[in-house]
Amino acid sequence: MKIRTVVLLIATHCAVGVLGFMIGIYALPILTAPSAPSEAAIKEVSSEARYTGQFRRDLKDSDALHWGEGTVSVGPKYITLMGRLAPGPDYKLYLSPEFVETEADFNRLKSTMVRVGDVKTFENFVVEVSPDIDPSEFTSVIVWCEAFGEFITSAKYQ
Repeated sequence: MKIRTVVLLIATHCAVGVLGFMIGIYALPILTAPSAPSEAAIKEVSSEARYTGQFRRDLKDSDALHWGEGTVSVGPKYITLMGRLAPGPDYKLYLSPEFVETEADFNRLKSTMVRVGDVKTFENFVVEVSPDIDPSEFTSVIVWCEAFGEFITSAKYQ
């Protein structure tokens, strides 16, 4: 075989391997996600909510792969979403004293935030709030991809 053919075969096989790995990273959280809570379950839990906010797709660091949309309800025991998130791995829910819409702002303010818990579904979610967290001390809720350090979305609720 010619050297050029060997180099071309190696390059194309590497490209396909990298593409397959990237598709796997994107697809695995979707395949392993638990069932999303029903609309009725969200309404029941969010009936105790004291605050609401909106996840929107038009935030500064939101893009085609990192976004959220829907209504977020924040209460003393639960934070819920009636809406959707872009699928991805290792999503965490944070409460922040300031509204954040960029990765730079998130990293700058992370020490003032509190991590509430894991977000494991991409359509609707319910995250339990620990009794030692008081949502009234914060103004915004943020979804952050811990594994890749990516801003997903945020909403100001007060």
